[in-house]
Amino acid sequence: MDSTLPLPKYHQIYLVLREQLHEGRFVGGLPGELVLAEQFNVARVTVRKALQQLADEGLIHRRPGRATVPRAATRQAVEEQHAQLSGLLENIVSMGLRTKVKVLSCELMPATAAVARALRIAPASEVQKALRVRSTREGPLSLITTHVPAELARGFGRRELARKPILLLLEASGVRIGRATQTISARLADATAARELDVQVGSALLAVTRLILDDRERPVQWLHGLYRPDRYQYQMQLSRVGNIDAKLWVSTELSAQFH
Repeated sequence: MDSTLPLPKYHQIYLVLREQLHEGRFVGGLPGELVLAEQFNVARVTVRKALQQLADEGLIHRRPGRATVPRAATRQAVEEQHAQLSGLLENIVSMGLRTKVKVLSCELMPATAAVARALRIAPASEVQKALRVRSTREGPLSLITTHVPAELARGFGRRELARKPILLLLEASGVRIGRATQTISARLADATAARELDVQVGSALLAVTRLILDDRERPVQWLHGLYRPDRYQYQMQLSRVGNIDAKLWVSTELSAQFH
């Protein structure tokens, strides 16, 4: 257990066990409370609280005097709900079509210095800033903040953002999407992210920064996204190019899994 994290120990254990359940472990049953208490170096009551949270979510079945086992339906649901999506831009659009979105805010405002620099526009130029929560039937998946130059966002607002992925709205406005660059890191959930994503304050989140460019290499959208790592994974397949001394690897496929 990491005592520096602002998370209760039982919740840290719950997160670890939930991830292991999603990986298909414990087919024959989970270790007993005493074994888990020794493994995590905590009191038995702490383990019991973590197991109860898993049981409340329907991930495990607890039977007095018998082994605690994963629910078979849960493992099947995890497999069915994961989506294999190829290509970064196709992935983004497909996710937008296969999830629900709640628009928290959508307004025109002067670009901050960082936004102006990313979008290559003059400081304080007008941009559309939108804040949205995207969800699956399992619950909230991501908290997304987007900035789009105002002249490109004239044709859509709060209502349209609740119905269609923003890339489709941009294309309907005449933008021809060319490519995207993105970085993925990690961040701890602040109070706002914790409330919208239904996690504890201080929970680890995947942080994505993505810049969308059109076919003329003009930035058309700058995005910051916070994703629940238990519901979203991003995978890259790498292939080596050149001879063995080159040591150069390139990405040949981008895909995402979410549930």
